[in-house]
Amino acid sequence: MKSPLAHELDAEALYATLRQGVRERLDAMPAEPPAALVGIWSGGAWLAARLQVDLGLPGEAGVISSALHRDDFAERGMAAGGGATRLPFEVEGRRILLVDDVLYTGRTIRAAINELYDFGRPAAVMLAVLVDRGGRELPIEPTFCAAQASLNAGQRLSLARADDGRFSFTVEEGESA
Repeated sequence: MKSPLAHELDAEALYATLRQGVRERLDAMPAEPPAALVGIWSGGAWLAARLQVDLGLPGEAGVISSALHRDDFAERGMAAGGGATRLPFEVEGRRILLVDDVLYTGRTIRAAINELYDFGRPAAVMLAVLVDRGGRELPIEPTFCAAQASLNAGQRLSLARADDGRFSFTVEEGESA
């Protein structure tokens, strides 16, 4: 799906597409070692937690912060990566499905992978994203992406979560992550 206008993206419909894609990837993986979902703070963490429940997976999804490994940490500080990393399972030897809301330059993904390796060496790391907006600065591509969207370089596409757990998008003018 290619859309020049981010506000036309239906986050709930894209979530359904993401859920199906993640289900197919998890079903195709060997049972051992077991796969684990890890969401990147904050939108990716919301998605991973909801996927964990909706797919009936045991345990809980992990949450990873990219803050400490960002190449712009000195400028942005902890605000760039949000909350603390919480991985309620052993990373070593496990297949990890990293989940994020919007993929743009690839810098957040790189930082999250660096953080993940601080906890052990996974057997494999795959990436599932709700929206890929292009503009890559690093050679990072998702294993699965629900949609592609085109925005101006000065715009930021953000996932929002309502009190009832439903997702929507907001578009903000300013610096993109």
